Parts: sequence; structure tokens; C-alpha cells
Amino acid sequence: MTDPTGSPENTPPVPPAYPAAPPAYPTAPPAYEAAPPAAGPVPGQVPGQPTPGAPVPGKTLGIVALIVAFFAQLIGLILGIVALVQSRKAGVRNLPAVWAIIVSSVLMVIGIIVGIILIVSFVSVFDQAMRYCLENPNGSYQINGVTQSCPSR
Repeated sequence: MTDPTGSPENTPPVPPAYPAAPPAYPTAPPAYEAAPPAAGPVPGQVPGQPTPGAPVPGKTLGIVALIVAFFAQLIGLILGIVALVQSRKAGVRNLPAVWAIIVSSVLMVIGIIVGIILIVSFVSVFDQAMRYCLENPNGSYQINGVTQSCPSR
């Protein structure tokens, strides 16, 4: 506001010119920052499931683990655990990985039991044959129609 009369007494002093200070807060987020997550669930999304069309981490590995679990149980178990960990980190369920772990574990236990039974039965048959040969060193015996003879000393 200047005095229309032009007298210097009534004019306020002019403040010194300072450079413009940068704004305290930026008006837009930088390009490298991600947008904040949505406040609620996406419409049509089931909790615990990824958004439709998004790949599920570990799902393919879980399916592979389930198939391998029938042939190589230890490898299927390891792959199933890895697939399950990947899916849990992403916050989704992975039923093929869970089933791969279950099938691998069950088949591994059954395989161990069958292996123990086979070893015990072979040891029993071998023990019977050795006893017979020790009692009858020059004798022969038949197993399933096949004649076996004891080795002489």
C-alpha cells in the first residue's frame, strides 16, 4: 500500500528479498514409493487367497512335490516343505504342498516298515539255512522246489 501523495513517511518499509523456502511437505509422493495398501479386502477376494489372476508363490512347486512324493518320498517331502514356506511367506494357502508333505511322510513310514520286515525275513531264512548246514554238513535241502546243498568244510 502506497500513499497516493507519494510521501516516504507513510510507506511501510520493504522487507529484504529472501529466496523462496522449499515446501515443508512434498505435495506428491516420490515415484519410487509404493501406493499405500487399500483399506479393505478387494471385492470378490476370499481371505487367504491371492487376487484373481495373480500367481501363487510355491503352487507349481507344491504340485511337483505331490507328484514326486509317490516315487521319491524324501525329495517330495523336501520340495513340499519348500513350497509351503514360500506360500506362507506370501500369505496364501497351498494345499498341494500340504498333501505332498502328508503323502511323502506316510509313504516313507510305510517304506521303512516294509524294509524292516523284508530284512528280518531274509535274516530268518538265512539263519535257518545256516543252522541246517551246521547240523547236517553233507546234507541237502529243498527251498521252493530247488535243491540246495550245504558246502563241505
